[in-house]
Amino acid sequence: MSAFPDRAQVVVIGAGIVGNAVVHHLARLGWRDVLLVDKGPLPDPGGSTGHASNFVFPVDHSREITLLTGDSSRQYAELDTLTTCGGIEVARTEERVQELHRRMSSARAWGIDAELISPAEVAEKVPFLDPSVVLAGFWTPSVAVVDPLRAGELMRERATAAGALTVSALTEVLAIVTEGGRVTRVRTDRGDVETEYVVVACGVWSPRIAALAGATIPLTPAVHQMIDVGPIAELAETGREIAFPIIRDMDPLMYERQSGPDLEIGSYAHRPILCDPDDIPSIAAAALSPTQLPFTPDDFDPQMEAALELFGGILDRPDAGIRHAINGLLSLTPDGHPLLGETEVRGLWSAAAVWIKEGPGVGRLIAEWMTCGAPEIDPHASDVARFAPHERTRAHVRARAAEGFNKTYGIIHPREQWSSDRGARRSPFFPREEALGAEFFEVAGWERPQWYRSNEPLVAELGVEDRPHEWDARWWSPITSAEHLAMRRAVAMIDLSAFSQFAVHGPGALAYLQHLCVAQMDRPVGRVIYTPVLGPDGGFRTDLTVVRLGDDAFRVITGASDGARDLAWFRRHLPADGSVALEDVTSAVCTLGLWGPRARDVLAAITDDDVTDAAFPFATARTVHVGSIPVLALRLSYVGELGWELHTATEHGLRLWDAVAAAGAPHGIVPAGIGVYGTTARIEKGYRLMGHELDAEHGPVEAGLALPRIKEADFVGKAAYTKAREGEPEATLCTLRLDGTTRFPQGGEPILTPDGARITDRRGRPSYVTSAGTAPSLGTHLMLAYLPPWHAVEGTGLLVEYLGERYPVTVARAGRTPLFDPDDTRMRG
Repeated sequence: MSAFPDRAQVVVIGAGIVGNAVVHHLARLGWRDVLLVDKGPLPDPGGSTGHASNFVFPVDHSREITLLTGDSSRQYAELDTLTTCGGIEVARTEERVQELHRRMSSARAWGIDAELISPAEVAEKVPFLDPSVVLAGFWTPSVAVVDPLRAGELMRERATAAGALTVSALTEVLAIVTEGGRVTRVRTDRGDVETEYVVVACGVWSPRIAALAGATIPLTPAVHQMIDVGPIAELAETGREIAFPIIRDMDPLMYERQSGPDLEIGSYAHRPILCDPDDIPSIAAAALSPTQLPFTPDDFDPQMEAALELFGGILDRPDAGIRHAINGLLSLTPDGHPLLGETEVRGLWSAAAVWIKEGPGVGRLIAEWMTCGAPEIDPHASDVARFAPHERTRAHVRARAAEGFNKTYGIIHPREQWSSDRGARRSPFFPREEALGAEFFEVAGWERPQWYRSNEPLVAELGVEDRPHEWDARWWSPITSAEHLAMRRAVAMIDLSAFSQFAVHGPGALAYLQHLCVAQMDRPVGRVIYTPVLGPDGGFRTDLTVVRLGDDAFRVITGASDGARDLAWFRRHLPADGSVALEDVTSAVCTLGLWGPRARDVLAAITDDDVTDAAFPFATARTVHVGSIPVLALRLSYVGELGWELHTATEHGLRLWDAVAAAGAPHGIVPAGIGVYGTTARIEKGYRLMGHELDAEHGPVEAGLALPRIKEADFVGKAAYTKAREGEPEATLCTLRLDGTTRFPQGGEPILTPDGARITDRRGRPSYVTSAGTAPSLGTHLMLAYLPPWHAVEGTGLLVEYLGERYPVTVARAGRTPLFDPDDTRMRG
C-alpha cells in the first residue's frame, strides 16, 4: 500500500465504477494529487458495483440518461470491457406494446438502432423462450454486458500512470471537516488529508458520508432481488459468459440473462425493501459483501412463477436449481434520477445513485463540471441541488423510493403524478381551490391546481372536444382548454404561489446581479426585467424575472421546479465580502395571477391606485392596496393577456383571493389552472420553458432570446454568448403545427424529414419535441422543437413520430414571434 498523503487536491471517496471513473477523468483533465479512498478491499470493495446486473440497455425516454449511457458504453468499449449481446424488451400486454412503440420513438429521437420484432423473431434470437407468452419485442442490437470491476482497475491504472492518483483501500473516512461552509480536510483511520474538494461516490453509503460534512444526499438503499438458476445445458454448451440477448420481461417487472451456465433472474416487482445506510453490515459481518444481503425467498416466489411462464423449458428441470440468490442493495432517489453536482457544502460533490450503465459517463461529467464549470452533457434532471428542503428528508426519500421502486420497469406517463407524501406545501388559496374541485398536480411539494371541476360546464358551452385516445387524455382534461378560452374572452385568476422568490439586497446587490444575469440590471426602480442566466459555456442555467424594488434591493422570481437549483446557484456566487444578502422568501409570499381582457376592470374595482396603462405600463412593478392589503403588482404576462401578478404576504392570501373573485364575478372571472399557464397559453405564445426549450446545450441566440444589445458589465457566460451572436445559429427554436389528426404528442418525440429520416444539426444534436400542447385559440396542436437552418423555414413540411405512427407537421414559426397575437397587443393594451 502506498504512503498515505497529508495533502490532496481532491479526495474521491468510493472505489466503485463511479469513483474510479471520476479519478480517471480528473487525471485526464490535468488534475494531480488525486486521492481515492475506500473502506473495502480492491478490486471489489463490497459496494453495488460488485454484484449489480452489469448490462447496458441504451434507450431511455430521458435524453440526459441516454447520453450518459451512450458515453459509458463507448468508454467500456475503449477499455475492452464490453461484450455486445443485444437485448430484447418483451411485451405481454397491449399496453406494453404501445409502450414499446413509444420506446421506438425515443430510440429514433436519440439515434439508437432499434426495431420492433414479432414473437417468432424473439424466439429466433432466444430459442429457449416461449413465444406464446409474448406479443412483441423491442430489439436493440447494441445492448451489452460490461465488466465494471476490470474497467475500474484500468481506470485507476491510467490515472496512476499519469502520476495523478494515490489509491488507499481499507481506509475508512471518519470525518469531513469544513470551515466557513467549505471542505478543508478529510479525517480517516490512516490520518488527516487537507483538501479543497471531496467527491462522494459511495453509492448506498453516500448519505452517511455527506452527513459528516453537514450535507444531504437524498437517497435510500433498497433491495433488488436476483437469483441464478442452473446449470442449464443449452447455456453451458455455448462456453461463453453470454451468448444470447438479454431479456427484459417488462410486464412482470423482471429481466433474464445468461450468466455462463446459469440463467440470472432479477426482479423489480417485489415489495419495496428499504434500509438505512447505518444498518448496512460491515465487511467483517457480511456473509458475502455488505451490499449482498440474505435472500428472502417469499418475496421472489411470484416472480419465479412469471419466469417459469416465459422460460419453463429450461427452468422447470430437476437438475436446474437456485445456485446463487441475494437481496442486492442499490440506491433509490425520490424521483429516480442520479444525484450529481456540488452539494450545499462548497467543495463537496455528489456522484451518487448511479447505475453501472451510466458510471463512466457520470465520471466524465463530474470531472468536466469540476474543471470547466459546466459539463458537456446537461445534468439538469440529475442536479443534486434540485430538491426542496422537505424533499431531502428521510421520510420523503423513503416514501417516494418505495413508490418508485415498482416503476423501474413501469409504463410512466409524461404527466403522471406521485401519490406519496403529498400535501407538503399549500398556498393560502388552497381551501377555496379545494372547494372548487381543483385537480392538484405537484411540483417541489406544492399542490397546484391543474384545472377546476367547477369549470366543467364551460366545456360544452365553448365547444371543447375531448381526446378520444386514453393515453393522450391521461392526466389531462378538456376543462383546461375551456379555462383557456374563458380567460381569452374575459378574465381568469391563477394561483402562482409555487413561484420561488429570493430577496437580494445590500450595497453589492446590483453588481452581484449584473454578474449573474444577461440582461441589464441597472434599470430604474420599479422595472420588471426578464433575463436568461447562463453557465460559463453560454448555455442556459436558468431564466427568471428580476424586479428592482430599490437602489440596493431586488426580488428574483423563478419557477417552482427550478427554485432549489436556482437558489443553490445564486448562493454559490455570493460575494465573500458580505455585501449582498440573499433570502429565500418563497414561503412568505403568495401570488395570484390576474389576466384577460377584463383584468384591468377587476383590479380597478378593488384598489384606489391608478392601474391605467399610462400610470402602470407594461414591465413595471408597483405596490398597490387591495383594501388594507399591500400587494406588489407586477405588470407582465406569461399567457399573452393583459394583467398582473399580484404578490402579497401569505397571511393576506385568502382575503386577496376573495376580493379578486368577488370583483371579477360581474366580468365572468374563472379560476384557471396551471394547465393554462404552463401549457396552452404558453405554447400559443411560443414562450420557452426551462428544462424543455431552455437547457445547457442551447443559448439565448438559438432559443430566440438574445437581447438587442450586450451590456458592458461582465457576466457569467458572456464570452460564449458574444461569440454565438456573431454567426448563424446551428439551430433555431421553431413552433410546429400538427393538423389533421386526433392524436396529441406529449413531448420527446422525434421530428423527421418527409421521407422519415432523422434530423440533426451540425453539432449532432437531434430535433425532437421539447414541449407540446393544445392551442385552443388557434384550433390546433402545437409543438416546439429546435431545427437546423435548412429546416427552420416557415411552411416547411416535416413529420413527427408518435407511438409508432408518423404525422405531418408544418413549421408554423421560426424564431420567437408568437402565432397567437404576434404583435403582443393584447397584453400591452
